[in-house]
Amino acid sequence: MATKSSVTLTGYYRYTDIWFDWSSQVPNPEDGVVLKAMLAHDALCHPEHPLHIDGVEGAQLYIGIFEETGEARLLFSSKQVDYIRYWLQAMGMTHSPIPLPYSDCLLTKGELRSVTTANYKDGGALRRAIKDIERNNKRLKGLNPTLEAKRQNFERVRSLWAAKKGAWLAIDFEAWEMDHTVVTEFGWDMVCWKNGEKIENRGHIIVQEARGYTNSKYVPDYRYKYLEGLGKSETVKRVELKARIANLIDDAAKYGPVYLVFHDNNQDLKYLKQLGVELSVTHLIPDTAPEEGRIIVDTSDLIGALLGEDTGNRRGLEKTCRLLQQDTLWLHNAGNDAHYTLSVMVAMASGDQVDKQRDQRWPNQTGPSLTVRVHPRQEEGSDYESDDDEDEDVGPRLGYDVKTGVLWRTDDPQIAVPVG
Repeated sequence: MATKSSVTLTGYYRYTDIWFDWSSQVPNPEDGVVLKAMLAHDALCHPEHPLHIDGVEGAQLYIGIFEETGEARLLFSSKQVDYIRYWLQAMGMTHSPIPLPYSDCLLTKGELRSVTTANYKDGGALRRAIKDIERNNKRLKGLNPTLEAKRQNFERVRSLWAAKKGAWLAIDFEAWEMDHTVVTEFGWDMVCWKNGEKIENRGHIIVQEARGYTNSKYVPDYRYKYLEGLGKSETVKRVELKARIANLIDDAAKYGPVYLVFHDNNQDLKYLKQLGVELSVTHLIPDTAPEEGRIIVDTSDLIGALLGEDTGNRRGLEKTCRLLQQDTLWLHNAGNDAHYTLSVMVAMASGDQVDKQRDQRWPNQTGPSLTVRVHPRQEEGSDYESDDDEDEDVGPRLGYDVKTGVLWRTDDPQIAVPVG
């Protein structure tokens, strides 16, 4: 990897390019040794490392998802790389700023579908993350388009939720089991964002004319079991329900784009149409938050992406809640179901990147037993050196003691190479 002294672009560098190649290509070998020590796993995670961020335990790096392949890479930002070279000179550890990597090594935002921060509390966590990312990239080989689309939407929902804009409105209907044109309940749970502040609104409506139509044969009838902590049920005439729903969605639009959150949206959209609620919606989830619009977000697709399922089968809401370790009570009440639908969406959207989140939720597995359909494949041409299960070193493990100014090797703590 060649170097040069200036850069005109900003973006991200692959962690592997910086760790394995940058130090070996600088003109002064002594500067290369110092640079390698500063980039060592344990040194990066030290609280006194120059890249340390107050309030973050360990090191903060980035995970980027490539636009074309969907593969993930651990990244340094160009700002971090630039800061290291000037900090080393300011501390007298190099005589001049170390040349930057060539701009050809730089990844611009246009090449990346998404970029998120990732924190690693110690060197061991960082080394394991490198292996985990590579394992997950191998799983991506040969994915069918359906699963790839789910994975893309999962990352887009994470990005949109993190933006804290618009309204996220989960809605649910219940109907008479013998005739689905008889709507018995409507429920909603909503989070709106105004200047970064969260505003919540939820409720449950029982349709007056349908009170005599009870369920018991195929599904339980819990219309009077709306959770006390969420509010009180209202009884409304069917003729008023259309206006109530339309006004709810219009009020949500005052905050910007409305993300209509369903768990398996097909039937609920039919209910809306049946009631005469006219909606112009899109199932295409954007990369960035639009100024307006009504966008469908389906939590059954999100859990499918998280589980790595590539079939048309969808997990029910109860099973989804169990998988995400969320306790439920009185499901099949429209208000409760809307609440749990929004809750599981937030749980997934506020978590880490899809592969990292899967490993966190179900460690040492490809996913929950008998659910995950993504399996590792051995592929050549890896960016990383090892995919063994053991916690082996990734490159030489040099460290830098910021207090004493001493370089050290983790494989032999007795060997200390003074700087300067």
